[in-house]
Amino acid sequence: MHENENQAIKQEQTGFPWKQVIGLILSLALTFLALWVAVGLSLPVQVTLTIIVALAIFQALIQLFMFMHVTEGTEPVHQILGLLFGIFVAFAMVAGSIWILAYVIK
Repeated sequence: MHENENQAIKQEQTGFPWKQVIGLILSLALTFLALWVAVGLSLPVQVTLTIIVALAIFQALIQLFMFMHVTEGTEPVHQILGLLFGIFVAFAMVAGSIWILAYVIK
């Protein structure tokens, strides 16, 4: 059983990386869509921010599944811990940046 899993992984790695190409195209499309919403449309600030945050969350999910292989692995506990740590780091970066900017802009 273990040998079949290794062979399936080896076969997947030798083929063309369609999953990564599709993930890259989707990520680029979402990035340009967010840029167009921010620069090209004249929406209220709250609506613009809401759309950009929604696009960012969708893009993060795409990157988790397409590039970071969140569904692969044997231990779901490790996946959950990795996701929680990633969320903590992202929250700390955003909250820290906002906190610093709040004191710099005064």
